[in-house]
Parts: sequence; C-alpha cells; structure tokens
Amino acid sequence: MAADLALYCWLLLVFSKPLISITSSISVDDLTFVVVVYRHGDRSPIDIYPTDPYKETVWDNGLQQLTQVGIRQQYELGQYLRKRYKTFLSPSYRKEEIYVRSTDYDRTLMSAQANLAGLYPPNGTQLWSLEIPWQPIPVHTVPLSQDRLLKFPSKDCPRFDELIKETTQLPEYQNRMNGWKDFTGRMANYTGYSVESILPHRVWKVYDTLFCQNSHNLTLPAWATPQVLGTLEEISAFNIKAHMGLYRPEEKARLTGGILVEAVIRNFTDAIRKSSPKMVMYSAHDSTILALQGALGVYNGIHPPYASCHIFEFYKNNDGAYSVGMYYRNESNKEPYEIQLPGCTTPCPLPMFTKLLAPILPQDWQKECQRQKPLQKTDGTILALSIVVGFLALMLFATLLCIWKRRNHRIWRHGQQQSS
Repeated sequence: MAADLALYCWLLLVFSKPLISITSSISVDDLTFVVVVYRHGDRSPIDIYPTDPYKETVWDNGLQQLTQVGIRQQYELGQYLRKRYKTFLSPSYRKEEIYVRSTDYDRTLMSAQANLAGLYPPNGTQLWSLEIPWQPIPVHTVPLSQDRLLKFPSKDCPRFDELIKETTQLPEYQNRMNGWKDFTGRMANYTGYSVESILPHRVWKVYDTLFCQNSHNLTLPAWATPQVLGTLEEISAFNIKAHMGLYRPEEKARLTGGILVEAVIRNFTDAIRKSSPKMVMYSAHDSTILALQGALGVYNGIHPPYASCHIFEFYKNNDGAYSVGMYYRNESNKEPYEIQLPGCTTPCPLPMFTKLLAPILPQDWQKECQRQKPLQKTDGTILALSIVVGFLALMLFATLLCIWKRRNHRIWRHGQQQSS
C-alpha cells in the first residue's frame, strides 16, 4: 500500500499542471484506458419463498441462472461496446488489449462470455467456423471465498457487519421499520416466513422472486398487487440506503466499493508505468454497481437494471495531463449519460479525482475489517513445536512424579518393617 500511496502522490505532482484546457469534448485519440463494470443479464430468482406456487423446476436451469433474455441483453451490450470503441480496440480479439474478470457465479461467467461474443465477433483468421460466429475468449475468476474486489459485502469483514448492526439501531432506521410492521406481518403470512425472519433481507428476496416471475409472464398470487410490489421495492431501497449511508458512509465505502475504486485507479497507474490492456472488464452484480456508485457518491437512487454498465474512461490531454470521464448505461435504447464526480468537473482531472476519492480508498482492508490475521506457516510451525514440547514436558513431569511416589512408598514400607 505504501508504494501505491507514493504513486498517487507522484501523480499529483507530475500532472498538477494547469488544467484549463480540459473540456467535455474529448476525441477518441485522447482515450488511453477504459474500465467497464456491468451487472449480469436477466436471471431466474435467487430463491423461492415457502408458499411460492412456482418451484425451481419452472426455470429451465434452476434458480440464480442466466436466462435466454439475459444472454441477449449481454450480447447487445457487447455490440454496443464494439460500436463505442471501434477505433480504440482492434477489430479482432487481441489478448494484450483486454482483461476480463468475473465473479464465480454461473450467471456472471455466462454474461461475460455473451458480452464478448458481441464485442469480438470472429473475422479473418479468427473465423474458425462458418457455422458458428463465435470464438472463445478467456474470462478470469477467483473462488467466492477469496473475492474482495467484486462481491459485496464480503462475508469475512466483521467491522462491516458491526457497522450494519449499529445502523439498524438508529432511530431513523427503527422508525421506518416500525412503520412497515403491519405490512411485513402480512408478508410473513403470505410467504410462509416467520415475522422475525422476514426483515430485512428476505423482503428483498420476495420482491426479487415476484419481479422475476412477473418479467417472465408468470401469474402472480392475488396478494401480490402493484401496491404490495411497490412497498416491497420501497423497503428494499431503504435497506440499500442503510447499507451505503445513514451511518459512517465513508467507512462503509472503504470496506466495500472503495476496494473497486482503488483497483480502477491502480489499473490506470499500471497502464501509465508499463504495458497493460487497453480495457479491463468486470462482470458482476447489482450489489457491485451499488457499492461502486455509493462509494463514488453518484448513485441515482434507481436499482441497477440487468446489463447496466458503469464506464470509466481515462484520457491523455494535449498538455500531457490525464483526466477521467464516467458514464452510466442503464437503458439499451439510449446512449449512456455522463456522470459527474461530486466536487469536480467532467471529465475530472486525475489528481483531483484521486484527491476527492482518497477518503474512501482502503489503506489496509484486513486491518480495517478487524479480521484476525491468518495463521502463517511459520506461526503454525511454532505452534506445533510448542504443543510437542509441552506434551513432552508433561510426560517428563508425570514420569518424575511416579518415580518420586515409588521412592517415598519404599521408604515408608522400610520404616514400617523396622518399627515392627
């Protein structure tokens, strides 16, 4: 981390020239690096509630899976990215130009593959089959238990759990939840959950299940009226607000979306110092977009739809200074709209971008999460030796004690024989 901080300071010094020449009219020639973060496409529900009339078998590949609709959404997003960056990326796939990472879920891995099919349709020597207009492109991932970058909140961050617990004790939070008490009681009766267990996470799951069923033209239960769906959505939106704000928002951001913001800046600084891809692509979730935009302070209050896409574009200006533009695509029939980082112009000069975001960049995530330091091999060896030494010492003590008792017993018997 010290090296990264030094690099940030170096960037501030080197690129802190007058930036009055920066305007919103950036040519393609100025573009040097792109980071794309998108949500997977349409999927089946995450879960079903106990009284759900539609079971898992209703969905072709079961729960939590990308649907045919989702595949098309991601393919279309890939086609859009091809159109947007047609003069920035080579027309054919080149491994040194793009790096793709996904969370380790079927739906995000498949979304990445569908997206790349639209971004890089094979041509020329890469057209390996006239019948199949597709080519395999690497998608990287890590096990869910190790993913600190794209899956939020992390399940092994005790401090974040503590912050959420403290948030739920706030009067504002308690008052809002008490206002929904009668409603959630009815939801518990409808869904088969207990009143105690339905808030707050399962409210979102019920809403998600009904949303997916409705999107795929399944008839909803009579109790699932538009008003009920609206209230479920309202509770879910408030829960998102509680996770991002209400209480110690900067600290929450450092433990979640700030990790990804730091990675975006680091990716670009790597691009300055050495040869690196032109584009880094992250295939992730609505929770990833929410954490990212929450950390940036640009969340618009609307839940990220399927295949929504947050874009970072890094530009090199005529004077050699760098700037960052951000765009958000949440409707496939419209161009992305430009996002302005609070406190900065758009595009934002890189030194100012880094300075404004410094409070939400984690310095030592393990320490800030208050995680116990994992046992190192040397620590394990010392512990094992300590146990062995302790056991041997105990055995030696027991042996000496036994010898001492035998000796005393013989002396006692000898004394008894002499006295008789």
